[in-house]
Formats: sequence, C-alpha cells, structure tokens
Amino acid sequence: MLSTRDLKLLDFRLIFVVCLLLGVGLLFIYSATFQEGQPIHMLYKQLLFVGVGAIVFWFALNMDFRILGSMSYFFYFASLWVLVWVLVSGALHQGAKSWFDLGPFSFQPSELAKVGIIFMLARFLSEHAQKRETFKYVMIPIILTGLPMALIIKQPDLGTAMVLVPVLFGMLFTAGVRKRYLFAVIALGLIALPVGWSFLHQYQRQRLLVFLNPNMDPLGAGYNAIQSKIAIGSGGLWGKGWLEGTQSQLHFLPERHTDFIFSVLGEEWGFVGCFSVLLIYLFVILSGLRIARDSGDLFGRYLSIGLVLMLASHVVINTGMTVGVMPITGIPLPYLSYGGSHLMTVMASLGFLENVQLRK
Repeated sequence: MLSTRDLKLLDFRLIFVVCLLLGVGLLFIYSATFQEGQPIHMLYKQLLFVGVGAIVFWFALNMDFRILGSMSYFFYFASLWVLVWVLVSGALHQGAKSWFDLGPFSFQPSELAKVGIIFMLARFLSEHAQKRETFKYVMIPIILTGLPMALIIKQPDLGTAMVLVPVLFGMLFTAGVRKRYLFAVIALGLIALPVGWSFLHQYQRQRLLVFLNPNMDPLGAGYNAIQSKIAIGSGGLWGKGWLEGTQSQLHFLPERHTDFIFSVLGEEWGFVGCFSVLLIYLFVILSGLRIARDSGDLFGRYLSIGLVLMLASHVVINTGMTVGVMPITGIPLPYLSYGGSHLMTVMASLGFLENVQLRK
C-alpha cells in the first residue's frame, strides 16, 4: 500500500486530465443515447465501468511493475490462450467472435491481451538490450506480436490488430535497433500486402475501398464515414450545443456512443471542443513519454513507451476514421467511448505509467 510520501511522487496533473476525459465521455455517452430512451441506463453502466476502472488503476499503481515484469511470460501466454478460447466459444457480435457474454456485460479479451503483449515485448527488449544490433533482436518481437495479431485478425478484429503495429515498431525504434532492419521488415510487409488482402473478409476489403471513395457505396459501406463527416462538419466552430446535434440525435450517425463518439463531440461542441480534447490527449501522451524518459529502469522505460503508443494509436486511428483520413475500424476512443473492456485496459495503463513514475 502506498504511503503519504509515495503519493507526493505521483503525477497528479496526468490523473486530473484523465478524469477530465472521463467526465467528457460521460457527457457525450448521455448525449449519444439521449433519444434512445435509455440515457440514464447507459450512463449508470458507464459510471459502473469507471468505478471498476478506478479499482483497476489502484491495483496497477500499487503492484511494483518490476515484479509484474517477472510475470510477463505468464501474461503473454495467458493472452494467447484467451484469444484462442474466444475463437472457440466466444459470442458472435456483428459477425466477429471477439467477445465473451457475461450476462448483462460483455468482455473483449483482445483489449487486455494488448497489455500482456506490451509487457512481454518490454521484458524481451530490456533483457536482451546488449543484442540490439542483431537481426534476432528484431525478429523475435515481431514473432511475439505476430502470433496474437493473427488470432485477433481471425476473429476478425482488424482495428485492434492495427494498433499493435505502431506499438511494436515504436518500441523497437526506442530500443535502438538498427534502422536497416526496421526498413527491411517494413519493405517485406509492403511486398506482402497483396497476400494479406486475400485473407481479408469481403466487408473489410469494402471498408478499405470506400475509404478512398466513400460515395461508391453511400448507403452501405461508405455510410458511416459520410455521416461522421457530415456530423463533424456541421458543428462548425462552436458546435450546435450539448444534446442539440441533429446527426446524432436523429440517429443518422451509427455507433454514436462507442466508435463515433468523437463525431458527436464535433457536432455538439464544434472545432473548439474537438481541439480542446485533442490537446488533453496530447498532454497525456507527452506526460507518458516524460515518464518513460525519466525512468531509471530499462523495463519501465519500454513498458511506458508501449502503453503510450497504444493510447496514441487509438486516438489517431479513431479520430482519423471519423474525419475520413483513415479507414473505418471498430476501435474506441480512450476514456471517452462507452464500454468496459477498453476502459479497464486504459485505466490499467494509467496505473502502470504512474507506477513507473513512482519508482523512477
């Protein structure tokens, strides 16, 4: 248990801005579900998730990350096992076997698996740092990431799998691997893109095609992208006001309280609201990078980098898809989107970052 002296070492500015994001998320989850006749119900459920997330944060903060690092192999193989299990006995949601149904709640194992993968990568990169100039130092992390990625794509959940790519390469870059090895792997990946295309489901291919031209299927695969851009664009500078968005309140905008909550924010709070929230995210990311920089422990540094890259990837991909500069993928916006699994992951990430800060 943390002492009063320990608490003084925490980055309370980081905790405060995350609480601010959670508050904004609650406001817009209520707004997004206002016309569905159950805004209070959804709000109460999200409040419950926030409460559980606070407990997860407290446990992640109190457990020494170096002790958890010694259990990285367990976390990693447990992640692989649960990803296989969900393919066998998971519930089918919108054509994907990504969830376990637990009565009134659902659990998405790929969310927590991301943390297990980051722990494993951080441990390998820190334990074998003296071999950073060898090709093996690059290939083993790629294999360690590729196995769970393949299982996640099999669900299929292309969005979550996409998040692991910048996490992997960002951690490798930070670890100081030879640049030519990274470029070689990237080149091989680009060459293999036609092969990867053949493994995609038809609706995933359609999403990538309508990203280039949403109007090719405006009432089908391109509908979400078009409605999202209309919502954000109609918000103008100051927005239409909370609960006053037409695209969201009249149900034109799909998945308003989850994947497209940033579109609701843009419509009701306008450019100023979106820019303010993005500035808060920037502060969270920079705070995480500062914690990584100041860490005297190599494992803690790589762990912090991986967690920050995961958060940043979610922000970039989610906001990018809502404004039409990235393909539509079903990934949530950290601390704002409705849902328990992802919120537990990002609250644990906050706890681990503060954990590294505490023990620097």
